Amino acid sequence: MKTSYLALFIMCFLLICNQLNAQSSEGLTHLKGFKTDTYYSSGSEAKARRMAQQLDNVQAFYTELLQFTPTVTLLILSPGDWKNFTKFPFYGMPHYTSNKTLIVAAENNDHWKSMVPATDKIPAAYAGPVKEAYSDKSGGLNMEPFFDLLAIHELGHAYHNQGGLVMQRRWMGELFPNILLHTYIAEKEPELLNALTTFPKMAVATTDRSTLKYTTLQELEKNYNQIGPNYPQNYGWYQCRWHIAAGEIYDASNTDGLKNLWNTLKTQREILGDPELAELLSRKAHKSIADVQLNWDKADSRP
Repeated sequence: MKTSYLALFIMCFLLICNQLNAQSSEGLTHLKGFKTDTYYSSGSEAKARRMAQQLDNVQAFYTELLQFTPTVTLLILSPGDWKNFTKFPFYGMPHYTSNKTLIVAAENNDHWKSMVPATDKIPAAYAGPVKEAYSDKSGGLNMEPFFDLLAIHELGHAYHNQGGLVMQRRWMGELFPNILLHTYIAEKEPELLNALTTFPKMAVATTDRSTLKYTTLQELEKNYNQIGPNYPQNYGWYQCRWHIAAGEIYDASNTDGLKNLWNTLKTQREILGDPELAELLSRKAHKSIADVQLNWDKADSRP
């Protein structure tokens, strides 16, 4: 697949904990009527309302399931306001900051456009799903439906950080938000599943594993901090596989997988070795979650 759009895609997962500029809502409009504290740039009220409502719905769903609600402020920013509220290096990527703020882009941008595959490069098996998931009103392709859903992945980091979970492994720190994202969409907004799953499946299916420097979970743990900056396409491949794994975990366990994983990661405070972790996940969370670890390297498990 095109290195450029996969490389850019992964940056959101590497630069999550960025610092904000001195946090303020000055210059933004406060959106009233929603539980999620929301501010937006001029001209983006409709999107702010849509996303605030979705995050309210996500948190209501997980308040009932997990008995926990994080504190989050949502900012919907125009390109002009972006630099005033975040130091994230490019416009367009949803991200969660260390001061409990979730930032998303208000409008289409070069980053999203870079993810749009050339029509003649899309494998035939994905041509229909891509058109269905990402076509805009003018008939072109727009990745906004996928990137807007990543805001729920970022909200998952708030559940992790504020909920006091011990993630055990780097890969679990990214798999957990993807399970949280997929479970909510499958349960409450299944009409968005195509937008959520088509891009990761296409990315994995069109990436030649022999071109990747790292492919195992052990290699990821040892090299996590350098894979993204130095091998962004490689890191994107890991992220896309975690998206696919999250879907498989939901299909196998429904909401029990996420709920059991939450309880397991809250109560297991000691860092375990690989065999002990796999046994714990299988026994306390769900076999499908343990299988992510156990079956990751099997040659026939993924394209």
